[in-house]
Formats: sequence, C-alpha cells, structure tokens
Amino acid sequence: MRLDLFLKISVVKRRTIAQKLLKGQRVLVNGRPAKASYEVKDGDIVEVFLPTKKIILRVVGNGGYEILSEERVSKPF
Repeated sequence: MRLDLFLKISVVKRRTIAQKLLKGQRVLVNGRPAKASYEVKDGDIVEVFLPTKKIILRVVGNGGYEILSEERVSKPF
C-alpha cells in the first residue's frame, strides 16, 4: 500500500492532506523522509508531525497499524 493511502486510512481524512504532509517532509518512515509512492511494509515505523501532534505508528500486516505514541506538541510546526 502506498504511504499516502496508508496515512489517509490511519491519520488524516483526505489523501491531498497526506500528500502535503509528505511534500513538507512532516512524515518519516524508519527515521527518514519518504515519498507518497513509498510502499509501506509490515514493521515500518511511521512518524507523522501534525501542527499540534506527533503520532508514531507501526505498520502491521498489509495496511493495518498500531499507534505506539501520540503526543501534543506545544510549539506548532
């Protein structure tokens, strides 16, 4: 599954928002910035930096996910 679609399923409501986050390098996969076309794999760690939150997810299976951490950030990005 493409990363932008994975983000739409797990974090954001629209794929265009996911693509904007990816273009702004606000999404890391296994500690590195990734492109929308990246194919997520079982075990990947995805960090998403939203304006007021940081969410860390683990990819489980084919498109499933587990939230490892969700924290508010006091300073918006």
